[in-house]
Amino acid sequence: MNCSLVVVMAESFVEADREEEEALSLHKTAHEMFIDGDEPPPRYIVKESIFGSLHSSSSPLPLIPIPVIDIALLSSPQQLHKLRSTLSSWGCFQAIGHGIPDSFLDKVRDVAKQFFSLPVEEKKKYSRAEKDGEGHGGDLIVSHKQVLDWSDRLALKVLPEDQRRLNLWPESPADFREITHEYSLKVKCVLDILFKAIAKSLNLEEDSFLNQFGQRAQLIARFNFYPPCPRPEQVLGLKPHSDKSGVTVLLQDKEVEGLHVLKDDQWFRVPIVPHALVVNVGDQMQIMTNGIIKSPVHRAVTNPEKLRISVAVSNEPEPEKEIGPEEGLIDEKRPRLYRNVKNYAAVNFECFQKGEVAIETVKV
Repeated sequence: MNCSLVVVMAESFVEADREEEEALSLHKTAHEMFIDGDEPPPRYIVKESIFGSLHSSSSPLPLIPIPVIDIALLSSPQQLHKLRSTLSSWGCFQAIGHGIPDSFLDKVRDVAKQFFSLPVEEKKKYSRAEKDGEGHGGDLIVSHKQVLDWSDRLALKVLPEDQRRLNLWPESPADFREITHEYSLKVKCVLDILFKAIAKSLNLEEDSFLNQFGQRAQLIARFNFYPPCPRPEQVLGLKPHSDKSGVTVLLQDKEVEGLHVLKDDQWFRVPIVPHALVVNVGDQMQIMTNGIIKSPVHRAVTNPEKLRISVAVSNEPEPEKEIGPEEGLIDEKRPRLYRNVKNYAAVNFECFQKGEVAIETVKV
């Protein structure tokens, strides 16, 4: 047997072993790989993208001075002006005065941590199906070129109540369902206030955006778990993206940072304000406001030593409801920027996994 043939066969065996190892890794969650001491497989390694590479400098990224808005004061003209200015320039803010008690927010964090600390076999009772977005697991695989996130998630549709799939709602910890139910109703109240305030700030009828979402708008809760990673400079907890929602309300970890926002082509760290909620505009509000309000690109990084949790609640229109720019925000000076679209969430998700910018695909 000649040497060149031996080399080819050896390379083939190495490649086969690599593919088998990677296939096995896809059956493990990030948490399981951390527990087993596995290095991140190739599918998790972040490469260059349209948003640049991972920040690998020894110096930390700068903190971004995200504006703070008091939800309780949004009836005043000054706060409405601040809200419009903030969402037009930043697309996100730290919300205080939201009316949710600090002690209750701590309970939400606690049940999230307790669920993710359950034994693997217990969590598997709530595993999502292969092509299903709801349930517990890692990324939904939509492309063989997809870079995977170093995180585990539990995604649940929480509203409308009659669309809940309770077989995916954990029975342990014992108060998980009760707290998740109560939290979803409290966040919906915050969102209703925000949508009316945003409409007023743009001189629209206060129910303009609520009408576009519909009476049976969906609320989805995502409990995010970012286990420690031995290679934080090579992987991400969540890839750079803009949200597919109208608005996302994020409860951050109380102690461990990890959220980054892209502004003016630079990444910034988002500071922790323990009992504030990070309000993040999604693509669908950018479409509805004809581009006046911006949907910021953001990501989550990993930590080599500390686990991190967060809870995101986002709203989406009724699936068959068409959304588009409000007519009152279209004129000769600001022509229509986006076409009307149904089920934008599906468009955004596909683009997100492929590293593409979804909102560019719905421009006029």
